[in-house]
Amino acid sequence: MERPQHEIRAAYGASTVTVYQAYSPELGLPAVREGRFPGGWKRDRMTWIKPSFLWMMYRCGWGTKEGQESVLAVEIRRDGFEWALRHACLSGYVRGVHPDRDAWRRQLKRAPARVQWDPERDLHLRPLPYRSLQLGLSGEAVRRYADEWTVAIRDVTPLAREIRSLVGRGDLASATRLLPQERPYPAADEALAHLLG
Repeated sequence: MERPQHEIRAAYGASTVTVYQAYSPELGLPAVREGRFPGGWKRDRMTWIKPSFLWMMYRCGWGTKEGQESVLAVEIRRDGFEWALRHACLSGYVRGVHPDRDAWRRQLKRAPARVQWDPERDLHLRPLPYRSLQLGLSGEAVRRYADEWTVAIRDVTPLAREIRSLVGRGDLASATRLLPQERPYPAADEALAHLLG
């Protein structure tokens, strides 16, 4: 079955959804230990969360890139995730979605969240023909993410290393079995209509 070009796929339960981030061990390890982001975590800058495990692996090089050695699975409340989607703006201007570039710039400036659709990745981290959601949080959204939405933080760096090792040995079947089970996220069409650039 052909996948839609823009579709949120994530591991989720009745009340939470898992997103991924990667940090230096100085930030990542205390976050896992405390179950919340530590004091050194900057709330005044944009933070990008990714529901796709493999896109995160592409971004952080399986946890090998400098400053991204701690790969975190952050379980957040679904109502918070959906709030961010409803209040998000596309990170780039799209004709037909925005009245004009100036309107898009004004919307982007006000929005506490922004959405970018990047090519999803396969186990070799090659681009696939459909897109994966990246959700950038700033201002009010960052504060809500850190203080209200985050339910748990897990270290998935060992999982990333194990999957990478299996891929390196050519055991794609075993690597696939270890991947988080991501499925289409049931966001209402009206929540995404302004984000399908």
